[in-house]
Amino acid sequence: MKAPRILIIEDENQIRRFVRIALEAENFDVIEADSGTRGLIEASTRQPDLVIVDLGLPDLEGKEVIRQIRGWSEMPIVVLSARDREEEKVAALDIGADDYLTKPFGMPELIARIRAHLRRRQSNENQGDPIVHFGDVIVDLAAHTVTRSGVDVHLTPIEYRLLLSLINVRGRVVTHNQLMLAVWGPNYSERSHYLRVYMGHLRQKLEHNPAQPEFLLTELGVGYRLV
Repeated sequence: MKAPRILIIEDENQIRRFVRIALEAENFDVIEADSGTRGLIEASTRQPDLVIVDLGLPDLEGKEVIRQIRGWSEMPIVVLSARDREEEKVAALDIGADDYLTKPFGMPELIARIRAHLRRRQSNENQGDPIVHFGDVIVDLAAHTVTRSGVDVHLTPIEYRLLLSLINVRGRVVTHNQLMLAVWGPNYSERSHYLRVYMGHLRQKLEHNPAQPEFLLTELGVGYRLV
């Protein structure tokens, strides 16, 4: 079986080398780029399975690298950056990043997130099965039905659209803006309290303990993720 190929776009040599060594120890095939321009060339010619990108690159802003890759590919993109402001995270995720870790970071967490995104990509490529499972919940995308422990769960149209938006990119953080646009449309983009209310309804219906959800997770200040 071919090893997954990971592209690291990072201008700090020590960090790039540290990540490369750790990933190669996990049997990943690793490519390095020390600038945004080099990273875009490697992404287009080497076709990696996942990209790790820093935002503070010497030539191109990391968000521009994400934007350009998203113009032609759905490969998972994980941001690894010292910028920890929520606005930076939201902006990167809104333009197409799948995940965001701040420096300093733990390699076990980075590797776990990489594996999760690669599994999601594989699942999306093999999406012949319209059945989605998480915990004791089963969602039949073809029949538009939801059951929990074998019992039918009634979701309102808005609740179902919200759940579907998370299922479509399961494992990936979806920002508040992305969810508001997908579920309610552009006229409601500033009314994020709607989102909190309906996410609460979903958790009441699908989680064992809505106050400590296992699957419908909050990314504070950013959005939500289905795991």
